[in-house]
Amino acid sequence: MLHLKDAVLLAEQRAPVVQSKRYESEAALKNIETARYTTNMPTLDATYQAGVGTANNLTGIFYPTGILPMSGPPSTENRYSPAMGSAASILLNWQAITFGQKGAQVAISIAEANSKKSELEQVLFQHKINVISAYLDLLLANDIVTIQSHNIERVQANLKQSRVLSTTGIKPGVDTALFLSELSKAAVDLLNAQKRLQVSQLLLQQLIVTKNLPAPVDTSFLNQLPVVVTETDTSFSKVPVIKAGQSQLLVSQSKEQFLKRSFLPKVNVWGTGFARGSGFQPDNSTVKTWDGFRLNRFNYGAGLQLVFPIMKYGEVKRQLQQQQLLSKAVMEKIEENKQALTTQQNIATTTFNSSIAIANQTQQQLKTGQYAFKAMQTRYNTGLASFPDLIQAQYNLLKAELDVKSAYWDAWKALLLQAVVKGDEHIFLNEIK
Repeated sequence: MLHLKDAVLLAEQRAPVVQSKRYESEAALKNIETARYTTNMPTLDATYQAGVGTANNLTGIFYPTGILPMSGPPSTENRYSPAMGSAASILLNWQAITFGQKGAQVAISIAEANSKKSELEQVLFQHKINVISAYLDLLLANDIVTIQSHNIERVQANLKQSRVLSTTGIKPGVDTALFLSELSKAAVDLLNAQKRLQVSQLLLQQLIVTKNLPAPVDTSFLNQLPVVVTETDTSFSKVPVIKAGQSQLLVSQSKEQFLKRSFLPKVNVWGTGFARGSGFQPDNSTVKTWDGFRLNRFNYGAGLQLVFPIMKYGEVKRQLQQQQLLSKAVMEKIEENKQALTTQQNIATTTFNSSIAIANQTQQQLKTGQYAFKAMQTRYNTGLASFPDLIQAQYNLLKAELDVKSAYWDAWKALLLQAVVKGDEHIFLNEIK
């Protein structure tokens, strides 16, 4: 047995689309830890290298791109006998002062985590709404199958009576053939209703991630009308889609702040301890090739470095303009969603009021249809009414039964739309008794 609230809970726990967003949200939280760690901790690199080469060298400056640098004093001539060389070092580098760049980078990760959390809430809320809607569709499909089954029973009863009446000569035998045709039509309607029921079951089964769908328990509430939500909210601050948009706006604005600070200077602190080994001896004439594997000169150093990206201003200015436009785009998207929610709110209210009025009319239509069918059936059985009169009364009764269910279903769907507009599925669930 499956209660509606249990179906919503199962979907929240099992749905892959929800789990995927939940993992993304958790990963974004881990990214905050990573950002805080990487921005505050220095880098500490240990290296060792060995190679073989010559030691021909000249003093002077050159542009290093594409050229391996060579250390040591200038050589008196070119000699092409190679020797081994080695080097090892430990280098510490720490961005001590960034004038707010570290904080801006962490702020971006926090805003992105909040955005992922809002996306999770939006996906979860939408999935819950889909489950509730599918549950409603399943209840309606169940009721339609029941109505069509009762309709077949009525046709079968009339068919049985027509055979008796044709045997006694009160009604022509053609009525029996016509009732058989109506029975076939009713059977087709029942098959279509059963197909719709199976499709509704499969859709709900997919949403709550189960292979065997239990029978729905909350079937009685569709036989009564819900209470309309009269409160209106033009800010829609609690609606997940608006919250997600506002979170995206904060991410974009955080990136703007980071870009504004990226042009500011940085103060780096560095320290190093390093050693060199070479097969070339200090006299610059003796070569002991394999001595290059031994480290024989040791040094250390420390210092401060002030870095100011002078030529970065133009790039940052253009990136900032781009990011500001993206922020405006997000703001317009939020406004668009608010307008859509306002329209949905008006549609929900109109639909609900219309459904209530229609439901009242269909109730009267159903009472009249039931009375007319019974009266026409009695008249037919006594030979006072024709086959078309009875079939028309039966059709009117069937239509009234279907209209009542559709009107009640429409009213509950309108309440569900109110819940969507308010961003709170409990507006609907609290009405389930």
